[in-house]
Amino acid sequence: MTETESGSRKSELESSWKQRLQGEFDSQYMKQLQDFLREQKALAKTVYPAADEIFAALNATPFDAVKVVILGQDPYHGPGQAHGLCFSVRRDVRVPPSLKNIYKELAADVNFVAPGHGCLNEWARQGVLLLNSVLTVEASLAASHKGIGWERFTDSVVNHLNDEAKNIVFILWGSYAQKKGLMIDRKRHLVLQSPHPSPLSASRGFYDCHHFSKSNDYLLAHNKTAIDWQLSS
Repeated sequence: MTETESGSRKSELESSWKQRLQGEFDSQYMKQLQDFLREQKALAKTVYPAADEIFAALNATPFDAVKVVILGQDPYHGPGQAHGLCFSVRRDVRVPPSLKNIYKELAADVNFVAPGHGCLNEWARQGVLLLNSVLTVEASLAASHKGIGWERFTDSVVNHLNDEAKNIVFILWGSYAQKKGLMIDRKRHLVLQSPHPSPLSASRGFYDCHHFSKSNDYLLAHNKTAIDWQLSS
């Protein structure tokens, strides 16, 4: 099985990821995870993102296109916010505080001009995998789906990138992402770490981290095209 079901909609997986992750979908933990999501539906719980957007990050950035990975924790849990890419929200949703701080660092680092929205699809299309460690959440309950199996699934995503690709930039903001990044081979890839961009921690080292320019410097040094971090308004 290569999809997660939730009600009448199903989330299909892009072919290059499907090929690599089929074993995860055939495993017992994933079947239990799918049962959990069906149970949430039966209990009339609201789960974000929509079922057909659960794998949006992987679908937007095929395996061979990945140049940069930004690791988040779990989806936004407010109405209309989550759409499957970490830190990103739909264009008609107010920009969340952490993303505002990311924009501030971008402005200082690469002369970024805030676009008036928080949708990061343009980064994903250029090879930035915007991956949350946990891919679903119950409405209004942050981290409510932690520990049900998604961490094992996204560990597999990171392991495939670590083992099969070369010269990827892994951007790890905060202790949660940094723990997940322990499996990454620093000789094979670039790992950039700082405190999380949350208003609670951004001033403790996220600002002036220069992760966006450092990413591009590394990509160019390894004969890859740089990311245009500027988002269209």
